[in-house]
Amino acid sequence: MTTPYATTVPPLALDDATVAAFRSSLRGELLRPGDADYDAARQVFNAMIDRRPALIARCAGSADVIAAVNFARTHGLLVSVRGGGHHVAGNAICDDGLVIDLSRMKGLRIDPVSRTARAEAGLNWGELNHDLQPFGLGATGGYISITGVPGLTLGGGFGWLMRKHGLALDNLLSVDIVTADGQLRTASPTQHPDLFWGVRGAGATLGVVVSFEFRVHPVGMVLAGLVVHPLAKAPEVLRFYREYAATAPDELTSGALLFSLPPAPFVPPELHGAQVIGIPICYAGPIETGEQVVRPLREFGAPVIDLVQPMPYDVAQTSADGLWPPGYHQYWKSSFLPALSEPAIQTMVSRFADVPSPLTLVVIDHLGGAIGRVEPNETAFPHRQWAYNFLISSAWANSDDSERNIQWTREFYAAMEPHRAQAIYGNFMYLEDEGERRAREVYGQHAERLAELKAQFDPTNLFRLNHNVTLRA
Repeated sequence: MTTPYATTVPPLALDDATVAAFRSSLRGELLRPGDADYDAARQVFNAMIDRRPALIARCAGSADVIAAVNFARTHGLLVSVRGGGHHVAGNAICDDGLVIDLSRMKGLRIDPVSRTARAEAGLNWGELNHDLQPFGLGATGGYISITGVPGLTLGGGFGWLMRKHGLALDNLLSVDIVTADGQLRTASPTQHPDLFWGVRGAGATLGVVVSFEFRVHPVGMVLAGLVVHPLAKAPEVLRFYREYAATAPDELTSGALLFSLPPAPFVPPELHGAQVIGIPICYAGPIETGEQVVRPLREFGAPVIDLVQPMPYDVAQTSADGLWPPGYHQYWKSSFLPALSEPAIQTMVSRFADVPSPLTLVVIDHLGGAIGRVEPNETAFPHRQWAYNFLISSAWANSDDSERNIQWTREFYAAMEPHRAQAIYGNFMYLEDEGERRAREVYGQHAERLAELKAQFDPTNLFRLNHNVTLRA
């Protein structure tokens, strides 16, 4: 695919009066370099991202977003859109352009009768599920509570309820989106259905979604937690897990983690820093039934730690937060796996044994269930058939260690090349991977249709800091 769009942006050359007029049009704030909150506003989850936008529009509502889109288009500015700022690639922040910051738009309306929730784009998954919990409801999306609702949903939406209720985007009923022409549109199955199709998998490239209407589900107490074994037992644990997961009910979302135990209260002192394999679980159904379902996992081998217990779903939503704290340098590589094959198991375990940072994790997500029951062409997200996704989530504290950690991650990923699918979950993708091949791996058979929607709704490629889709020349 080649792009018909401009790929460079002229230097920002706006006089003070123009910027002042833009500021006065906003109900929210407009920040420039030197302003008191500027440095805090440009920080994101990944400490490797250190970009300096010319302007940051902290939007207070949809009208501010419309004003910001119109301003950027009129003046030819590079645009980035910030929701939770959690994406590893740092798409939320740009150099020299305009950041449309949605993080203060936290409105939420819950209808417990219809089991729907209308969430503004500044909410994260922890906030959304915290407010749903008193109604015995939960939204499917997000393993980590500080992950923003917009980015995760628009690119897919893995989370603790996904095998029972599908991806976050599978639970969308409608969105309100500001497109590149500055128009606020509602996209749903009956209004702009083509746009609604594209938003569910490629939303970031089509506009700024300012609110999401979700179907939410009855979920109060869940059985959740983590079972941990020494890394030396990882091959046999993964072989067992492979067979166990193949027959697991949809109520159980689970996976595997290769990680180093932190000095946490639940970790015996003699195990601090030990390399281990963990099986995280969330069973969303009757607790008594869940106890029976997860018993084989808890009884296999001799776990060194077993944290599985009943808990409110909003608590389960935060249970993995400590493994992905903000403020560290992050570099990720990821792909879908057709199977948890013996060579893949051996490669992952042997490579992880030489991990350079105790903050790095390898994640294996078990997919299937409700995800696979959605027709591949129903949404722009095409990856319904894969059994697993794997993620090398490298993290480290000191910038001096960046080269070593990045090189280790790249070599690990290269070793996984024979075992992975030619398909990538865009939410785990670092921007250096952009290009025609990677876009094809993110969007699969939908790349051409998405390029046509892109040309319709964003003909000048205003929203380009994403997994961009373009038409063939």
